[in-house]
Amino acid sequence: MIRTNTGFVTLFLREIRNLLYLRPLNSKFMNQTVYILAPYPKSEAPSQRFRFEQYLASLEQNGFDVHYHPFLDEKAWQNLYAKGKVIHKASGMIRAFCRRWLLLFQLRKADFVFIHREAAHLGPPVFEWIIAKLLRKRIIYDFDDAIWLPNYSDTNALFHRLKAYWKVKYIIKWSYKVSAGNQYLADFASRYTKHVEIIPTTIDTEGHHNQSANHDHQPLIIGWTGTHTTMRYLDELIPILQNLEKKYDFRFRIISNQPPHYNLESLEFIKWNKASEIKDLAELHIGVMPLQPDIWAEGKCGFKALQYMALGIAAVASPVGVNTTIIQHGVTGFLASTPEEWSDCLEQLIRDYAIRVQLGNAGKLRVKNHFSVLAITPRFISLFS
Repeated sequence: MIRTNTGFVTLFLREIRNLLYLRPLNSKFMNQTVYILAPYPKSEAPSQRFRFEQYLASLEQNGFDVHYHPFLDEKAWQNLYAKGKVIHKASGMIRAFCRRWLLLFQLRKADFVFIHREAAHLGPPVFEWIIAKLLRKRIIYDFDDAIWLPNYSDTNALFHRLKAYWKVKYIIKWSYKVSAGNQYLADFASRYTKHVEIIPTTIDTEGHHNQSANHDHQPLIIGWTGTHTTMRYLDELIPILQNLEKKYDFRFRIISNQPPHYNLESLEFIKWNKASEIKDLAELHIGVMPLQPDIWAEGKCGFKALQYMALGIAAVASPVGVNTTIIQHGVTGFLASTPEEWSDCLEQLIRDYAIRVQLGNAGKLRVKNHFSVLAITPRFISLFS
C-alpha cells in the first residue's frame, strides 16, 4: 500500500484550484479589491455619477482597493450620440472590446466585480459569463432603468439590434448581489435571484447639491433638466405652458445636452455643463418631471425630482413609478396626472410664493433624510459584505 501525505495532497489540490479559478493566494489577508466595470468614462454620465461614483471615496476609506474601468474611452464617449460618424463609432467600439478582453487578465486580483448596467454596450453577456463562471468572481450588478426593454436614440438606431436586451436576466442570475434603483426594478430582479437590494439613486447634499433656490429672485423660472433622449416627455406639457404664458410672466428653462425645438415665448435653453449645473439648477423656482405611465418610465429612479428637491426647488412630477415614493403630494411637492392637474399645480406655484418656499424646504429635508449619499452610504458599503 502506498501511503500519501494528506497535508501535501491538500496543499497541492488547493494550488491547482487557485490556478484554475485565478484566485489570489491568501486573499483573506489582503485588502478587498473591487473592480468597477462601467459603460462610460468617470464623472461623465449621470447614471454613474449618482448611482455609484459618489461612494468610491467611501469604499476606499473602508479599506477597499478600487479600480475603475469604463467600456468607452473619452473619444468614443464624445462620438456616441453624434449624428453619423459611423466609422468613428465602430472604431471606438473595437477599442472598447479590446480593453475589456485585456481586463479579464487583471481580474484575478478582484474580490468583487461591480458592473453597472452591462460590461459591454453591444452583444451577449460574454464578459459577465467569463467573470462569473470561469473566473468565479463575485459580481455586484447595479442597474437604474428597465434596461431589459428596448430603448435607444435615433442617432444609434443602426446598432439597436446588437444591444441584446435579453442579457439582463442572465447577468442577474450570475450575480452575487443585485443593486436595483427602485422597487419596480427589484421586483424584476427577484424573478431570477433572491439577493436583491434596493439602493436608490442618491444626491450628494454636502459636496455637490449644496445650494438652495432663491425664491425671491425675479423673474420666476420653471425648469426641466435631462438629456435629449428623454426630452420627449415635455411634449404634452408645452400646450399647458403656452396657455400659462398668456397670463403670467415667467421663463421656461431647459438644461440639456442638445437644444429643444418648442414654440414657446418663454423658452430659455442652457447647455448642460458639469461646472455650472448646480448654479443653473438652483436658479429655478419650480422644477417639472413629466412622464408617461409606461413600463419604461416605471423603471425610472426619480432623479430629476430628487435634484429639484435637494436644492429647495418646488417639484411637480407625474405619479409614475418611484415618484410616488419620493414626493408626498402637497407636502414635499406636487403630483400631477392630467393636463388639468398640471395646469392647476403650476398656476398655484406661480401665484403663491409661500407654498413654493414651503414645498421646497420640505422636499430638501426629505432628500437629506432618505435619498442622500450620507443616508445611503452604509447600505451601499454593505453590498460588499
